[in-house]
Amino acid sequence: MEALNLNQKYTWLVTGCAGFIGSHLAEYLLSRNQIVYGLDNFFNGSQFNLDDILKNLTPEQANNFKFKKGDIRESQFCLDMTKDIDFVLHQAAVGSVPRSIAMPEVTFDANIKGFFEILNASRINKVKKFIFASSSSVYGSITDLLKTEDKIGIALSPYAWSKQTNETLANNFRQVYNMNIIGLRYFNVFGPRQNPNGDYAAVIPKWINQLINNEVCHIFGTGNQARDFCFVENVIQANINSALSIHTQDQPWIFNIAVGERTSLLTLFEYIKNEFKKNNLDRDFKIDFKDLRKGDVLNSLADIQRARKYINYMPAFDIQTGLNKTVQWYLKSHKKEL
Repeated sequence: MEALNLNQKYTWLVTGCAGFIGSHLAEYLLSRNQIVYGLDNFFNGSQFNLDDILKNLTPEQANNFKFKKGDIRESQFCLDMTKDIDFVLHQAAVGSVPRSIAMPEVTFDANIKGFFEILNASRINKVKKFIFASSSSVYGSITDLLKTEDKIGIALSPYAWSKQTNETLANNFRQVYNMNIIGLRYFNVFGPRQNPNGDYAAVIPKWINQLINNEVCHIFGTGNQARDFCFVENVIQANINSALSIHTQDQPWIFNIAVGERTSLLTLFEYIKNEFKKNNLDRDFKIDFKDLRKGDVLNSLADIQRARKYINYMPAFDIQTGLNKTVQWYLKSHKKEL
């Protein structure tokens, strides 16, 4: 199922629009003739992602894209960017549990101060609705396999704590200022344009990139730990539906965004291996097992019934369908090297 119809033109602000998820949101909106303001400081994002958006648009659609480089930690910049905006889709953050453990001050600065500045600017400029990216990491110490929105645990990393704090602050602004806010707890999002490089890269793009280069892939732990992997196009649907759905202040406002299926890391590796074999790419497919990393949640499975009910969220892509599209994109991007 695609997102709700955009039958009129709105003005959107996508923070972190040069990043992985932000660039997909911007591209989706622009391709449907929406006006999109984008901001990014290029800490995570890249010019490549912006160029990749624009090459798929008509000249008229591209003219609807207004990008400014800047930082959400700067209050005046946030005030300027939220003027005359209908919907804010806030994706800008410093991600990665391991990075937050290594550099908690960076996580705090971007994810707490930055979140406050863009939220407060949205309040001052009276945006219609503020949608923000939260994370499944907020479930922390909860041992229940099925994660439901009304039960979170002790944060296991500074990153998880920053997302819990975002939710607390957002709820305060909902109650004190009557702001229309929705928080989306993403579960292990993957797809094209996700950065495969560096120590803090997510597992799917990292493995795909390693297999393209015929390198050994690493698993932290036994590989039996499982995740609810969610293709990025499901996340697009959730954001657009959250913005356009009729939502009252007495309804739930935090939603799990996932597929509702568990996949172990070992099974995930087999899925990716099969995608390479379908493309007649012979690789060693070797795995090196390493110690489990501090702060990692062993198992996650999302209950998505609340999102189905209140924002009409119906994930259209399961993990295998999403992996097929993702692997094809990376192979096409590396065609000269294969």
